[in-house]
Amino acid sequence: MVKMVVLLVRKESLSYEAFRRYWEDEHVPMVEALPGVQRYVTSHPTDPEKSAYAGVAEVYFEEMDDLGAAFESEAGQALQEDAAEFSDQEAGEVMFMEETEQFVAE
Repeated sequence: MVKMVVLLVRKESLSYEAFRRYWEDEHVPMVEALPGVQRYVTSHPTDPEKSAYAGVAEVYFEEMDDLGAAFESEAGQALQEDAAEFSDQEAGEVMFMEETEQFVAE
């Protein structure tokens, strides 16, 4: 399993509440439409005004080829264009990672 981790910075023109509402209501359904997507996780800061990032998105795929194909698809192109509607694409960070679960507390 591989994942793309995106550290999101909100557009200055949006309040944190407007950023989060757009992300959850408009953008998340577009992520779900990506071909081959296995899982999508969002994380939000407990104190957004003191955080360098407005949120973290994790998009999971079986393999890197699946991730690449998803973002080259029509749905992937639309998703990337939409991200610019609520986040500062130049200020954010993107990482491609392979996840290894070390343990799960019972």
